[in-house]
Amino acid sequence: MNLNDGYKKWPTVFDLDQLETKQHSLEKEIQQTAVWTPAVQNKQKELADIISEVKEVQEWRQALNEATELLTAADTAEDRLEIEKMLSEIGQKITGKEKEMQFDGPHDKAGAIITIQAGAGGTDAMDWAEMLERMYLRWAENKAWPTFVLDRSAGDEAGIKHSTFEVNGRYAYGLLKGERGVHRLVRQSPFNADKLRQTSFARVEVVPLLKEKEMPAVDTADLRIDTYRAGGAGGQHVNKTSSAVRITHLPTGIVVQCQNERSQGQNKAHALAVLQSKLQLLVEEQHAKAVKELKGDYVKAAWGNQIRSYVLHPYKMVKDHRTKAETSNVQKVLEGDLTGFIPEL
Repeated sequence: MNLNDGYKKWPTVFDLDQLETKQHSLEKEIQQTAVWTPAVQNKQKELADIISEVKEVQEWRQALNEATELLTAADTAEDRLEIEKMLSEIGQKITGKEKEMQFDGPHDKAGAIITIQAGAGGTDAMDWAEMLERMYLRWAENKAWPTFVLDRSAGDEAGIKHSTFEVNGRYAYGLLKGERGVHRLVRQSPFNADKLRQTSFARVEVVPLLKEKEMPAVDTADLRIDTYRAGGAGGQHVNKTSSAVRITHLPTGIVVQCQNERSQGQNKAHALAVLQSKLQLLVEEQHAKAVKELKGDYVKAAWGNQIRSYVLHPYKMVKDHRTKAETSNVQKVLEGDLTGFIPEL
């Protein structure tokens, strides 16, 4: 396996000259700046990322060249096999980097905020919303990515009415943004005495988890902030004080809420961060197209709008209606194995 010229196949990854030029340009800008500002701090962070990438590319090139030279000079088949194994490992790293380069959206490297809302289907839909919540949490757990529940409203009989939680992982938003839309479940209802076939819907919304420097300024005069008592388990403090916060952005009508922190101040900070993430999507395009492309259109969680179907009866199948990907191992999918539906890095 000769990967010595492999970098020529991935110019976006191995364009060392362009990376070094950008590095020198940023270094010059920072050195010529007399006043230290947040903008300069951002440039310094960008410079650190580029320096790291330059070092990575240099190391790969050196490793490829050295391994190829060793392969040419190898005396025995055993030596050649060991060197080819080294080249194969380097090639796998390069392929992984190539996959990362496909996620080039402005927020693809960010964490994600997922909101799941029960749709048409009554109690079955609320139970389905909770199943989806568990599926995505398991998916993140399998990647060892931390998650944090911001807001969760239990259903009247079972399941949840809605849930909002963070997924903190590199490229989490880039990987998960394709999950936004309506998800449909077909099964024999466990909430029906006759075990009739029931179709339920839930809507999934995904927005990027922005860093503070990326968040737009919000005029407090445009906000209506309501406090209320949090529901569910959480101890005397959570249930007996008005610690939960709901923020309404009056110009756009966007509503966010958080109730899982113990203090009202912490819940307010989290809710405001979610609001700013949603507003940033609108700021970038300044019209409804931003919501369609980055957040997804608001569509009714009902017939005709689903992006994926999960069928448990009369047969077993999960099918994505956009990519046509499908599998009969529904249980594996619901346990968080979304291979074939969410890209892998």
